[in-house]
Amino acid sequence: MDTTDVDKQRRTMLRLGAAAPLAALAGALPAEPAPPRAALKAPESAVADGRHDFDFYHGRWQVKNRRLAKRLAGSRDWIEFDATDECHPVLGGLGSVDHYLTDWNGGIEGFALRLYRPQTGQWHVYWASDRDGVLEAPLIGGFRDGVGVFEGQELHEGAMLPSRALWTDIRADSVRWEQALSPDGGKSWETNWVMHMTRLP
Repeated sequence: MDTTDVDKQRRTMLRLGAAAPLAALAGALPAEPAPPRAALKAPESAVADGRHDFDFYHGRWQVKNRRLAKRLAGSRDWIEFDATDECHPVLGGLGSVDHYLTDWNGGIEGFALRLYRPQTGQWHVYWASDRDGVLEAPLIGGFRDGVGVFEGQELHEGAMLPSRALWTDIRADSVRWEQALSPDGGKSWETNWVMHMTRLP
């Protein structure tokens, strides 16, 4: 078919409203190349799955406590006492609960709840005790390079102050935990409670 015949057919089809077959008259154009398979793959999440970060702490522990006698008062007096702590996983690994017991200061029973949020890759850690039954505001954070850093706010003498907890020296049978408060919005920190945990049989 020469170009004159093609032009005649195109004009006829346009007049009749039959525009769809025009593609066939334009010649056999090469098909658009298919996108590479990699382009069809859903992007992987940038949030690492940390739901097993606290697996090391499951079990029973002997706890050696050192607690500052008075917080944010320049005190250098430390009180030492023993406790036990027992940790169990919950929610299929998305959380864990602790049961903390000590005879110190008339006896204290404490409860820690940790919940992991896969969407953010962060843990929310809550604490309550039999002193007041209040579930405190959570410390939020996670682990990096073997160190757990969790930050939030804690009530101290009527004011909410920056609070931080660190998990360090993590081994199969021992771990260190410490808590600190900041009087100046996080510029400096005073450690007020240190625990050295040793695994029990």
